[in-house]
Amino acid sequence: MGNVSFDVMNARVTFKNVPIHSLSKFEFKDVSAACEEFKKIPGVDECVIIQTASRVEIFTVSNVEDEDSPDARRDEAKGLILNQVKDTWVSLSSLEQIDIDHFDQTIEVYKGNDVYRNLLRLAAGLDSFVVGKREVYDEITQSLEKAKQAGTSGKILNKLFDSVIRLATKMRDATGIEKDVVSLGDIAVKLVDEKAGLDAKKKVLLLGTGESAAQVAKTLNKKEIPYDVASRTLDRATGFSMVVGGTPVNFEDALAGLDKYDIVFVATTADYFIITHERIRLVMEEKKKGTLIMDISEPRAVNEDITSLPGIKLLFRDQIAEIYDESVKSRKGIIPAVEKIIEKELPVLSIRMQKLEN
Repeated sequence: MGNVSFDVMNARVTFKNVPIHSLSKFEFKDVSAACEEFKKIPGVDECVIIQTASRVEIFTVSNVEDEDSPDARRDEAKGLILNQVKDTWVSLSSLEQIDIDHFDQTIEVYKGNDVYRNLLRLAAGLDSFVVGKREVYDEITQSLEKAKQAGTSGKILNKLFDSVIRLATKMRDATGIEKDVVSLGDIAVKLVDEKAGLDAKKKVLLLGTGESAAQVAKTLNKKEIPYDVASRTLDRATGFSMVVGGTPVNFEDALAGLDKYDIVFVATTADYFIITHERIRLVMEEKKKGTLIMDISEPRAVNEDITSLPGIKLLFRDQIAEIYDESVKSRKGIIPAVEKIIEKELPVLSIRMQKLEN
């Protein structure tokens, strides 16, 4: 009988390879129960899941016999475990056949040191929607807490996550990556608030379901301001609202009833104007109260000709670009410093983890 060594694996889908409105299909309704299911896979001893508005990440530890086991047999055992992880993921999520067919191209799988590097990058704020945001660090610590309470993590993942959380705290403090972090959504919402006043009584519409829209949505959530979400299809709006928030509404209905909204955020990736004078003239002509439309799309999705309609105020991305670009630029300079620390700490972490093998 050889020694038993462990195999750490990270299987994930993130906003970088799956549109935000589709991420809900990969999510688990009950993360702790999902961890339990992954642990039932023969050979899998530990499981931690990080599930946020921008990602679903599964970390598993399986024990693999060493020495007397030829490499081919070990690889076969690892391959079997990976297939069962994928099958379990499909069975616990709401993926449809079309998604399942593309599952292998969508899912990213990492082993060993790559797992450690991913987790360090994530905890340090390099891999999130908004570089440096503390939110993702908090989500990692909460995911570990939940797994510890549910008893699905163990010696290996506890050590890995605890080490990474400690290192990330050090990196964040040393580089100042999370200092004054503002997202495009934060700045857009702030400007709208300054110009028109934004509170829970205002009727708010968000057009779009991409990254910029998600940033606006997250800021609105934080301020506890309810809003409707519309996209090219109701399916997209529904998927987006399941992941990020908001109430999905039909796109055509939203435009036909545009007069009932006080504030409209437009954050689409369309390469044509989705709001024009012609399109909203009839519904807006009779409107008694003003409407503020904030277009942060690139390229612009709202035609300036709508300003000839009574009571319409239009703001563009250009009006917030300077503040936003400044924030992004200051963080861009910090990224290489953080990456340097990660590459220095990675071998140390790797050795620390190897010492846990029995």
